Order: sequence, then C-alpha cells, then structure tokens
Amino acid sequence: MTSHRFDVDVSAWIGPYPFRELPHPDAAVLVHVLQRERIGQAWVGSLPSVWHRDPAPSNAWLYEQLAPHAGILRPSPTVRPDWPGWERVLDEAVERGAPSVRCYPMQVGLGATSPALPALACAAAARGLVIQLAVRFEDLRQRHPMDSAPDLTAAHVRALVRADRRVRVVVSGAGRDLIEETHWSLTPAEQQRCYWDWSWVWGPPEDHLSHLWQTIGADRFTFGGYWPLRLLQAPLAAFTLLPTLLPADTSTAGAQIEAEAKVRLR
Repeated sequence: MTSHRFDVDVSAWIGPYPFRELPHPDAAVLVHVLQRERIGQAWVGSLPSVWHRDPAPSNAWLYEQLAPHAGILRPSPTVRPDWPGWERVLDEAVERGAPSVRCYPMQVGLGATSPALPALACAAAARGLVIQLAVRFEDLRQRHPMDSAPDLTAAHVRALVRADRRVRVVVSGAGRDLIEETHWSLTPAEQQRCYWDWSWVWGPPEDHLSHLWQTIGADRFTFGGYWPLRLLQAPLAAFTLLPTLLPADTSTAGAQIEAEAKVRLR
C-alpha cells in the first residue's frame, strides 16, 4: 500500500449547491479538511457559478471568501467563453495569482465544435493559466430532474487540448471509460497536455485506478478531492490501496501542471 502527501487538491469548491444541501461548503472548513488530510493547498472554484449565466459576481465572491486563506486556498474562477468580456476573467485571474480557470461547457450549452472552446484554450495558454473541466457533479442516478446537463464528452476535451500546443487541461470527475476514450484518441504530444484527477475512478475491487496507471501512466494523474460534494477520503483510499509495485509518485503533480502552463510564457 502507498502512503500519501499531496501538494495540491485541484478539485475543490466552496458555496451552495442548487440541488441538495451540502454540509460545510465554506472556505474555513475546507482549510481544516486539507490540514487534516495533509494536503498543502487547494485550487478552489465557486460552486454556484457553474449554473450562473454570468459568472462574474460569483468570481468576485470567490476572491473575497478566499482572501483570508491566501496560500492555502487558491482561486480558480469560472469563465464562460461565449459571454461578453470573458477575457477580463482571465486577466483578473492572472492579477490575482490564480493557477487556473474553470469552464463548464455542458452547463452553458457549448458544443464540442463551438469556436469558443479553442478561443479559450489559446487565451488561457497565452496567460499561463491551466484550464479545468468537470465531467459531472452528481451521478446520473442521483441528479435532480432540473439538473439536465449531460456529462462532459471526450470531444470537448480534445477541442481544448488540440487548440494550442501550450495549453494544459485538467479534467476532474472522469471515470475509466472517458479517460481511456480521450487519452487513446490523442496523439502522444497531446496526451502530455491533459491531466486527470482520480476522484471518480474506482479502486478495489474493480481496480480501475490500478489499470489506468499501468496502461496510461501515473504521470497523467493528479489529486482531486471534489469537496464539498464528496469526501476526500475516497480518492485517498483508492490511492492508498494501489499495489506497491506501481509507480505512484504524484505528490507534486499539481505544482508541475501549473509550472508547465507558465513556462511557455518565457
């Protein structure tokens, strides 16, 4: 079994969820959870902004809420690349020291062929920002009837990864099927620009995580906890139960992804 100590949780949110009550969706509790689980920092998004037509007010709220916890909680604002003035979100993200921006194409109705996606990829890459995508927030069987957005598709991921050789994309909440479909449809160079968290990947007895690390490689994965929608203990347990024979040093993957995105600016 493998012990853990991760530098970054790339998949955290704060704020209310519109379809069910969440316990402790505030920033102070997230800090406590990270310290308890020995995780250095988190990239944090605004959960309600996922469903907002204009994410700007929620982004302002996110910066305000995270300010007292600078250094531990880092902002990952929401960008809607089909909304007027969306480039200002990227500029402010750079000014605020954000490592990434988050885009939710399924929730705002952006198809995989929308020109807004490659435009976002190029603009984020030019600013050294990682792009984050979320496949889902709830299992299809648990979703509220008003939560009608389907899961993210492989075509959406490919559209971003292929748009700019400098872009770095982190996909959260994917299962084995989507990871394999996307990874093996990319060229080797494109595969190096796409990372996955394993928050929704099954460990034992299915051992999907072990299989993916043996076939795709541990270097394609980074830690994401999905707080407050899910408990951090689930992906931590899946990691701990990996066979010891597997290479499992992903402890600094978050910092590596951010550094890769920024090095292209030099």
